[in-house]
Amino acid sequence: MLSRKERHRQGIGRQPFPPTWWTILRDAVALVRRLPTEDHDELRGHIQILLAEKHFEGAADLAITDAMRLVIAAQAAVLLLHRPTDYYPRLVSVILYPGEYAVQEEITTEDGLVEKLDETRVGESWQTGTLVLSWDEIEQDSEDGTQNVVLHEFAHQLDAESGEMNGAPILPNRRLRHRWADAMSSAFDRLIEADERGEETLLDPYGTEDPAEFFAVATEAFFLIPSELESAEPDLYAVLRDYYCQDPARW
Repeated sequence: MLSRKERHRQGIGRQPFPPTWWTILRDAVALVRRLPTEDHDELRGHIQILLAEKHFEGAADLAITDAMRLVIAAQAAVLLLHRPTDYYPRLVSVILYPGEYAVQEEITTEDGLVEKLDETRVGESWQTGTLVLSWDEIEQDSEDGTQNVVLHEFAHQLDAESGEMNGAPILPNRRLRHRWADAMSSAFDRLIEADERGEETLLDPYGTEDPAEFFAVATEAFFLIPSELESAEPDLYAVLRDYYCQDPARW
């Protein structure tokens, strides 16, 4: 039996999807253009639920438009296809900056001193209900490429559903959990070793930061350059395919 929340979401997801919205998405987001036709209805339903449940807020005087909300929600919705979802339950609001934004970060030096440094960012995901993005970066990423800040930061939200961001989202069964640990750790180690040797890598070297960043970087590659990832890292591709219940190398 469906809960009241599930029935409410079903109602939202079945509402007519404005044709102008779909035109905006097909024009603006390469990932939507590549998506198989049979996934379009499910995607549209997920988009409408995300738009209804998540709050979008502009920062630095940025005025949020329907097109901005659509582009973000559509790419976040791609990560939810073909599997049960609670629609990023920890996420409450998406804060959108017009471009790069600065944050102040505290670091501890080898001498034990605490220093405050200004750092420029294009996106970040918090476990406390907020996701921050740069619209300039989103516009650049929405065309074909190897990086996508929306996929990256929403992958962190999936990761956080397990209780912490550690590169291990909630997995559906024990067999996949076992394969996940082996495939992820092996590919993570190979990326670190290749980066230390100064080699050019298929996966973004930012993934060497920690397992959480590796999962987010691997998610970007899985959807953006799936054939290349499957060829270079077949085990990594396979566990991502089984987790996301999608096979973008076949699209």
